[in-house]
Amino acid sequence: MTQSHKADKHLTLVAILHIVYHSLALLAGLVLFALLSTIGCLAGDPQAARILVIVGTCLAVFFVGLSIPGIIGGIGLLKRKEWARILTIVVGALGLVDIPMGTALGVYTFWALMQDEAVDLCRANGD
Repeated sequence: MTQSHKADKHLTLVAILHIVYHSLALLAGLVLFALLSTIGCLAGDPQAARILVIVGTCLAVFFVGLSIPGIIGGIGLLKRKEWARILTIVVGALGLVDIPMGTALGVYTFWALMQDEAVDLCRANGD
């Protein structure tokens, strides 16, 4: 198996992992919003309901804001776009603080996307 073929497999795996990981985070944000909003409505206290809806909305916006770039980067990386390689490296760096899964994904992302073969594969496809 050639180095280029190995790099191609790693690019595909990194892309899929980012799409799945960030899709799950997106889903978690939406579930938290629905859960907190529902609890607030069931509480019977209008002030508690407002607070829980605000907290749920903030959490949902936070998770969506972090997830969308990871999903977009993963999709672009599947198409071997150079901008997606750079975006995925940035997303991987931000994910390093999410111990342990984000750290593992970030380290693997750096390792796979910083190799010369990966850079060449993405540059060969152009933008």
